[in-house]
Order: sequence, then structure tokens, then C-alpha cells
Amino acid sequence: MDQGFFLLFAAVSVITALTVVLARNPVHSALALMTCFLQISALFVLLGAPLLAVIQIFVYVGAIMVLFLFVIMMIDVREAVLQRFLPGGNLPALVLLVLLGIEMLVLVLWSDRFSATEPVAARGGDQIRELSTTLFADYLLPFEVASIILLTALVGAIMLARKESG
Repeated sequence: MDQGFFLLFAAVSVITALTVVLARNPVHSALALMTCFLQISALFVLLGAPLLAVIQIFVYVGAIMVLFLFVIMMIDVREAVLQRFLPGGNLPALVLLVLLGIEMLVLVLWSDRFSATEPVAARGGDQIRELSTTLFADYLLPFEVASIILLTALVGAIMLARKESG
């Protein structure tokens, strides 16, 4: 049963990831990316990591996607659609995609890591407590620096997307 759900979520994740790349409308790409993030969080739940699933939803679906949609709405979407695709530029990308897909299949089929073993039982709340203690005690400064970098990126995206007056 779990393997069926895993294959379903993985297949939908791959399809939505392809939709992100192939969609001509940037808004459709952003919505497909949000769906892909949700599928990945469902995979985290199946793997027994609910904390990672919640972080995936809060950080990526909640914050990053709002930023993406905000920037997309600030720019002229019609002009961006016309500039996005160059004629004849899809063939090298398609060849590279096929080669990387073949390489991934070969690596997965030859690897011993994907055997049918049972996952190790999670320790429950201890794992979350250890993560939060480590994050806010040992790595507080890098955590705050990452917050400042993300805030700077947000302000920079707003400044770049803003139209000049005059």
C-alpha cells in the first residue's frame, strides 16, 4: 500500500516538475512548482518524516511560492512569455534531459540502496527536540545569517521587479 502511494506521489511530482519547465505561462509554471512541492511533502510523510513535510509546506509552498508569484505579478507576463522561448533552443535541452534520465535509470537499477528494507522506526518527539536544540543553540548565528540573506533577496527581487517611474 505504501509503495503504491509512493509511486503515485513520485509520478505526480515528476509530471508537475516537467510542467514547470514546459509551461509557457509563468503563472502556470509557478502553480505546477507549488504542486510539486506538495507532492514532495507527501513523500516525506510516507518516509516517516512529518517535520520535514511541515517545513517543506511552510517554507517552500508558503514563503517561496508567495515570493515567486509576487515577482511574476510585478513583471509584465506577456513580455516575459515572448522572451522565454528562443527558436531552436529546445533540442539541446531535450537531448540533455534524455541523457540525464538514462543515467538516472542506470544508477538506480545498479544501486543496492533501493532494496526492499523496512525503515528504522522514528524516535518520535526526541528527534524534533534534538533538531530544535541544535538549530537554536549550536547554529543560531548561521540560522540568523540565512534569515538576513533571504530578507535581502526578497528586497532585491522587489527592487528588480519594480517599474521605474517617469
